[in-house]
Amino acid sequence: MPKKKDDELVFLPLGGSNEIGMNFNLYGYGPAHDRRWIVVDLGITFGDQTTPGVEIILPDPEFIEQYADRILGIVLTHAHEDHIGAVAWLWPRLKAPVYATPFTAFILREKLREADLLNEVEITEVPLGGQISLGPFELELITLTHSIPEPNGLAIRTPLGTILHTGDWKIDPDPLLGAPTDRDAIERLGDEGVLAMVCDSTNVFVDGHAGSEAGVRATLTPLIASLKGKVATACFASNVARMDSICRAAEAAGRRVCLVGRSMHRMSSAAKSVGLMQGLQPFLDDGEARHLPPERVLYLCTGSQGEPRAALSRIADGSHPLVNLGAGDACIFSSRVIPGNEIPIRNLQDRLADRGVRLYTERDHPGIHVSGHPCRDELAEMYRWARPQISVPTHGERRHLLEHAAFARDLQVPQQVTPRNGDMVLLAPGRAQIIDEVPAGRLYVDGGMVTPENGDALRERRHAAYNGMLSVSVVLDGKNKVASGPQVRALGLPSEPDYPLEDILDDLAEEAERALERLRGEEREFDESVESAISRAVKKASHRIWGRRPVVETTVLRL
Repeated sequence: MPKKKDDELVFLPLGGSNEIGMNFNLYGYGPAHDRRWIVVDLGITFGDQTTPGVEIILPDPEFIEQYADRILGIVLTHAHEDHIGAVAWLWPRLKAPVYATPFTAFILREKLREADLLNEVEITEVPLGGQISLGPFELELITLTHSIPEPNGLAIRTPLGTILHTGDWKIDPDPLLGAPTDRDAIERLGDEGVLAMVCDSTNVFVDGHAGSEAGVRATLTPLIASLKGKVATACFASNVARMDSICRAAEAAGRRVCLVGRSMHRMSSAAKSVGLMQGLQPFLDDGEARHLPPERVLYLCTGSQGEPRAALSRIADGSHPLVNLGAGDACIFSSRVIPGNEIPIRNLQDRLADRGVRLYTERDHPGIHVSGHPCRDELAEMYRWARPQISVPTHGERRHLLEHAAFARDLQVPQQVTPRNGDMVLLAPGRAQIIDEVPAGRLYVDGGMVTPENGDALRERRHAAYNGMLSVSVVLDGKNKVASGPQVRALGLPSEPDYPLEDILDDLAEEAERALERLRGEEREFDESVESAISRAVKKASHRIWGRRPVVETTVLRL
């Protein structure tokens, strides 16, 4: 496709360029008034203590939704949640065909089936190393290595230049499952000329190499063989090579494997569908495992990040119906601590320790986990192979992106751009620069509903979580006299022996009644003011008592 005078090539991150996760990248080609777009990845991130009740957070597609008819395709680099988790939630707003390799397509179909979208979304399976033609974009899949099967970089060729979008990657010479990084393909791209490389920044502060899955297997095998009693091992279910290593280490130690947690079963099914995890003994179900001697079983569990409803957390609480661990048993955490999960992981490990379980983590047993992202030496190798003219760091917090840009500058990359989410980067023609800023917010999945980032429900919930809640009810007769109450109830508010809660609530009820008395003397429509007057008075009194302003809900009933 020949280039035209007004054509531009732009990159627009709407997620993943201020955080590690929630990847949502757009590439646009054409004149500014009529660009055609491709989407690369559409992922989620997860809620934390600042978003009570919210488990899933989505990127807001507000900008691209208005150009949905110009989206040529959604291309998925791999099957991690932060790259595909938002497809089922946001596809109805974009309605573009989806392209993925077989393993990723398997995982995506399961998600779409749960969302009742399987028969609506057009999914094209692309073989490893395959090509996709989407208008002015000619895409080639580049085999990389990562902590999940079939990770792909994308060579995106356009009339204005070629982009290498790495996705998540590292250089693992022995990944155990799947092919190693296709260095030859990347060097060929470098020979052709790479205009820009949009690249993973997760481990830019870490020197050296991330390490190989083969090394993890070599560490886990003797460790598992040395343990007595029942053994539980926690890892990311998506790390199929790690699952395979744990299973083979267990079998070498004379143990049978029982998968515990739905995502473990889902990922093992996906792996077997593409020919991985072959030659293993059939997995035990929970009931079968209970009848084996302790030294003959290994539980492969979800929940390495302390997720409260995951299998390992329920085991630690003693609430799992079929699996229990205690004195003489062991639990191996073959995973890293994702930033933000330090407290729930520590609490989980404390609960296991309280039950007498011996813990093994990467802190005290180096080698039982390696990262799936490139460290500095690997980044330097990738830059030597691809030789881009422009470095565009992504997949990291702000400090990661800026350090990555400085590192690329030290490697003699001519240009560096560090966009935030919503910054539109002109890659060609001319010098790379940010030329526009578009909306790039978040959406919260709250109670199964997709809500705005700053919606009333979450704001009120935060307020109640930090300040507590009071409910006031009063019954009035036809002459606006109190027939019953006011009655005040509290939720999440403290008291002390010298000032018990019953006395506090009585004092607040008196404040509510005084507010009613004052209101009767004012010349205004009584019914329009009574609830707000009581709420104001109770909130003001609460501030005197507790130094905070709780949520106050006032209900007025009439006889």
